[in-house]
Amino acid sequence: MITMKKLPFGKVRVTFSLERDQVPGPTSVVGCFNDWTPGSHVLRGRSNGRKSASITLPTGSVVSFRYLSDGGRWSDDPAIADRDDRGNGRLAI
Repeated sequence: MITMKKLPFGKVRVTFSLERDQVPGPTSVVGCFNDWTPGSHVLRGRSNGRKSASITLPTGSVVSFRYLSDGGRWSDDPAIADRDDRGNGRLAI
C-alpha cells in the first residue's frame, strides 16, 4: 500500500508500506529517487503489523521503484499496476 500526503512548498510525503510478513526479512524500497541503492530507505516494522518507509518528493514527480529484500529478492507492490519500460512499478506523485 502506498499513501501520499501533500506537504508545503510543492512536496509530497510518499509512504511505502507492506504487511510485515508479505516480503520476508529486511526490505528496502529502491528506485530512481535513491539511485536504486539498497538500504537507503529500509522498511521498518510498525505497531500496526506493517513495515514502511517514507520519502519526500516534489509534486509532479514520476518515479520507478521496487522492493528489495534479504538475499537479493525483488518484489513489486501488488497495488501498483502501472509499469515502466523495464517492468518496475511506476508512480505519479
